[in-house]
Amino acid sequence: MMILKLAGRELRLLFRSPLPWILLAVSQAVTAWWFLSLVEQFQAVYQPMLVRTNSPMGVTDLVLMPFFGSVVVLGMLLLAAALLAMRLIADERRSGAIVMLFAAPLTITELVLGKYLAALGFLMVLMATWCVMPAALLIGTELDLGRLAAAALALTLLALAFASVALFASTLTLQPGVAVVLTAGIVLALLGLDAAVDSDDPLTRYVALLPHYESLVQGRVASEDIVYFVLLTVGFLGFTIQRLDGLRLRAG
Repeated sequence: MMILKLAGRELRLLFRSPLPWILLAVSQAVTAWWFLSLVEQFQAVYQPMLVRTNSPMGVTDLVLMPFFGSVVVLGMLLLAAALLAMRLIADERRSGAIVMLFAAPLTITELVLGKYLAALGFLMVLMATWCVMPAALLIGTELDLGRLAAAALALTLLALAFASVALFASTLTLQPGVAVVLTAGIVLALLGLDAAVDSDDPLTRYVALLPHYESLVQGRVASEDIVYFVLLTVGFLGFTIQRLDGLRLRAG
């Protein structure tokens, strides 16, 4: 299938550059530091308190949920998606290589999906390293595996959306650095929408990204939250297809 072949080619090209390896190393170091800080805080502060009060709360509530819901994890995923935006389309437009892709026996939809799957594939590798750390706690304690699965689902849906935003932003400019800024700007706008405007407005509450993510991280898996991320992803992919179709017509 041409989409998978293109995605595989893009991933191979990506991993031949130092960027993904640097991202993997930095993100793993930062998230590991944050995770170990939460574990240490639990052992030193929360665990004695829970024993004294006989509280039902445990590692899942005080380590896993703060880990997946933290600005550290969100920030590292946003950074990775934004830096990917440099290479997805913008760099090829700047170098002129996009003309060769337009001339290839691919439809614009196949081109967009191939690029998208490559970006998503890298983000999945990144997220897999983050999910291994909480799972390692199973060696010494009990975890709520259902809530852990819900948090992993939330992170996966977030990656789906971030990758589509990065791909769209990469089509808007010839400058890779500008693509990074545009990706960060769009995502931050979605994240901060509920705080920036009237949160009592039902439409605003639904369009804002953060409440949907936080609800899933807390273990409340609702179809409306999953549908939100699917619609957001499909929407940005649709914008990307329209944008590239226009660019191909102008190039022809």
